[in-house]
Amino acid sequence: MKKLFSGLVILFSIALHANSQKIYVEENRAFADVKVYVVNNQAFADLLVYVVNNQAFAGKNDGKWFFVSNRAFADKKIYYEENQAFADLKIYFVNNQAFAGWKNREKQYLL
Repeated sequence: MKKLFSGLVILFSIALHANSQKIYVEENRAFADVKVYVVNNQAFADLLVYVVNNQAFAGKNDGKWFFVSNRAFADKKIYYEENQAFADLKIYFVNNQAFAGWKNREKQYLL
């Protein structure tokens, strides 16, 4: 019974971590997977992002991000572009997780 319980705990924690979208912010654009630009109005965004406090609440490519401090633990590495023209993706940070998600699904492949 103990082995079964231990196995279930391990499987649950693997599934929990596999569903999270962990993001690392790169300081050099050359090392980033995706270059993002933060827009001032959600009408111009490709993705509405909600930042979660715990990786257990992060989603899988649905706009719920958990920021990590080590690139080795990240699913994706982003670089904040200062010029919109050089960005791959335009994002807008929302205050409510219900509003998080893709507005332009054509760019979903980036994450």
